[in-house]
Order: sequence, then C-alpha cells, then structure tokens
Amino acid sequence: MGTLKKLAGQTAIYGLSSILGRSINFLLIIVYTGYLSKADLGAFTGIYALIGFLNIVFTYGMETAFFRFSTGKNQDPTRVYHNTQSLLVLSSLVLGTGIYLAGPLLAEWMNYPGQAYLFQWTAVLLVFDAVLAIPFAKLRLENKAKTFAGAKLINILLNVTFNLLLLIWIPSWIQTGILPEGILGYQSTWGVEYILLANLLANGLIIPFVWWKAGFFSFRLEKEVLQPMWTYSLPLLFMGLAGVTNELISRLLFEYVLPLNFYPGLSSREAAGIFGANFKLAILMNLVIQAFKYAAEPFFFRESKEKDSPKMYAQVMHVFILFCSLLMVLISVNLQWIGPLFLKGEVYEMGFSIVPMLLLGYLLLGIYFNLSIWFKLTDKTSYSFWITFLGAVVSVAGIAFSVPILGFMGAALSTVACYLVMATVCFFFGQKYYPIPYQTRSGLGYLVLAFALSYGGFYVQTQDIALDFLIKNSGALIFIGVVFLGERKFFKSIMVKKS
Repeated sequence: MGTLKKLAGQTAIYGLSSILGRSINFLLIIVYTGYLSKADLGAFTGIYALIGFLNIVFTYGMETAFFRFSTGKNQDPTRVYHNTQSLLVLSSLVLGTGIYLAGPLLAEWMNYPGQAYLFQWTAVLLVFDAVLAIPFAKLRLENKAKTFAGAKLINILLNVTFNLLLLIWIPSWIQTGILPEGILGYQSTWGVEYILLANLLANGLIIPFVWWKAGFFSFRLEKEVLQPMWTYSLPLLFMGLAGVTNELISRLLFEYVLPLNFYPGLSSREAAGIFGANFKLAILMNLVIQAFKYAAEPFFFRESKEKDSPKMYAQVMHVFILFCSLLMVLISVNLQWIGPLFLKGEVYEMGFSIVPMLLLGYLLLGIYFNLSIWFKLTDKTSYSFWITFLGAVVSVAGIAFSVPILGFMGAALSTVACYLVMATVCFFFGQKYYPIPYQTRSGLGYLVLAFALSYGGFYVQTQDIALDFLIKNSGALIFIGVVFLGERKFFKSIMVKKS
C-alpha cells in the first residue's frame, strides 16, 4: 500500500538519523560510567528526569496542536506557524526566568547544596529546547525528513564533542601539561556540571540553523488563531505532564524511595546511577518509538481524511507490534554481550535483569501512542489527561510500594504497569468513539510470546560461548517462525493492495 510504504520510508529516515545520532550519543554512557562517579551518574539521572518533566510544561501540547490546526480546513499553515512560535518564545522566556530565579530553592529541595547554578543552567536549556520545538515540528509537517534528521545529527555531534572535550580531553591536556591547571575556570571536580554545559552549548548553537531551515517567524499573537489551539492543547499539557511522570518518575524518585543500605556498599544516589545506566540499555526500543512518532503523527493527521484510514491505522499498529516484539527479544537475549560494551564496571550488571521489563514498558508506550490517535482526531483531548493521570497514579503507587521491596525490579514493574493500564483504558474508549479494527487477540499473543522468549533467553546460560549464543538467539528464530506462519495472509493482503 502506497501510504504504508510512505510511512515506512519516513520512519526509516527518522529512524536512521535517530539510531545513528543516539548511537553516537549512547556512546557517552561509556564515558560517564568510565570517567564519572556513581554519585555523578545518580545526579545526571535525577536532573535529566526533571528536565524531561519541565520540557512538557514549556511546550504545553503546542506541537500536536500545530499539526492539528495546520492541516485543518481553511487554515493558513504559515499563519499558524508564526503565532505558535511567537507564543512559545514568549512563554518559555517567562517560565525560564522563573526557574532561573528559583535555582537556589530547587538546589536545596533536591539536596544539591551550593549548586544552584545547575538549575539555572537547566532553565536556559529548557528555553532553548522550547524555541526549537515548533520549527522542528514544521520540518516534519512539510515532509523535510532529511533536513530534520540532519539538524538532529548536528546537534548530537556537537553535544558529544563538548562532552568529550570537557570530561576527557581538557583533563588529559591539563594532566600532561599542554594546558595550565584552572584554565578558563575549569573545575576538575565537576562531573554532571559538564554534562549540562555540553548540552546547553550544543542546543544553543543549533538554534540559528533550525530556524533558518524551518523559516524565520514574525512575532504575532492573534487571538482568533491561538484561542482554539490553546483549548485543544491544554488537555495535552496535562497528558504530557502525566505521561512524562510515568516515563521519568522512577528515575527521579528512585534514590529517595530506596531504603538505606538496600544494596550493600552503595548509597541511594549511587544505586540510582546504576538504575539510570541500565535504563539506557532499553534505548533501542525508545529509538524505534521516537522515530515512528516523528513520522506517524503528521502522517496520521494527513491520512485522517481518507475513507480507509481506520483500516490503515490498524495495519500500522500490527506491523509496529511485530517489529518491536522481535526487537525486544533480540536485545534481551543478547544483554550479556550488549551490556558490558556500554556500561563499564561489573557493578552495573546488577541491573541487567530489569532491561527486558523496561523494553516491554517502552513497547507498551508505543502501543499507547498508536491508540491515542482517536482523541487527537475527534478533538476529545480531555480524555488524554484522565488516561495519563491514571497511569501516573499507578506509576507513583508502584514506585512507592515496590521499590522498597524489590529495588530495581520494582521500579521497572511500575513502568510496565503504568503503560499497560494506559493502553488498556485508551483502547476501550477509542473503540467507543473512533472504532479501529485492531488485531487485538493476535497482537496480545505476540507480546506474551516475545516477553516469555526474552526472559527465557536472558536467563539461559551455558559454559560454551558459541552454544550459549545459539540457544539464546533461537528465541528470535522461534518468534520469526511464528510470525511467518501466522501472518502470511496479512502481508500478502498488503502486497496485493500495493500492486
């Protein structure tokens, strides 16, 4: 089918850039685990969880509103762009100033005494992220996937370069006498500070390039344009807050919920660093979901006018489940080789067992994103808040009750429970207001099979490395075989329609 092929092509471009870029960025975890203390990793985990939460506040659902109103009838996309970007620039400056001034208070609340500058830098970083959001969305809407991907790659390369410069190269040059100690105020004791500073420099430098490629805006705040967009996006703000709470709350709260000496020889912040590092191993699933989201969100809005769009959405969901389930198996069964490549130090192996669970959580998040199209197309975005709020309650309750008992695994289980509840509730409401013929039974069957094969392969161990590799990866072959036998008619129908 031509439209499905087009979506796959767009996803491939976004995916290639995301995978290349994130793979480069992911290599930073080698730097962090090799050159920083576990306490610095814990600080990195907590502060970036806070950034993820506040990013939603700074953009308050306007990206999705931009797609909705730019593709609507009798809408001028250029006018919508000027107004949306103007509003975000203004609001982000106001919010950023507030957080900057509150830096000392935040440092005290989060147990970073004398480090108010961390939260002041965070405020500036949040402003930079917010003013880039709509230009990046405009590139996606205009099908400029290559330009979008190129800008993202440049940003990531800059971030990696600054990280290497500040954490490895400058200390080495000082140690060998190439540079004098204390040059430009360099602090040898800083760790998470330089991670933030590198991110700040990379995002600041990319702004002119992205604005140029997307098109510079003229400042406009027109009530007739922005009022309906605000009404549409406000529930998405609360959905985003609840959603990011679900995704990041475990990393934000872990060190504060974990009992003292739960893991002998590790402080709570060090344990949080190990947990956050293992969370990074689930990034490949997140990469696929992010690439899919970049391509699918504008695609779903454009295709909504077509007669067979519900059937198309169902096909997209089914292919998504098949591909991501196989990916979950492949990563899980090969963790004993993948993990040590990126996490330097035997202590990080303590958390390997939670990675298959986290992969399932990300997969369920991707399913929820597919399901959520119904309330975006029917303008019932208020449902988004209640669904994600319910997920947030499940997530927080899960962390509060399970982390003190199960540690790492408790936090991972809370993530899965959260997204499972959200996907289930969203499915039932969606079928009521915007029925889509999903292949629910077979989709659930593939998820259960993939999860069982993931943990089965993870726990299999033999003395022979080659035999161990073959046995573990036989699970992926089993899954492929089941899909081949069960989905021949489905793929044949797609190929027939394409021709």
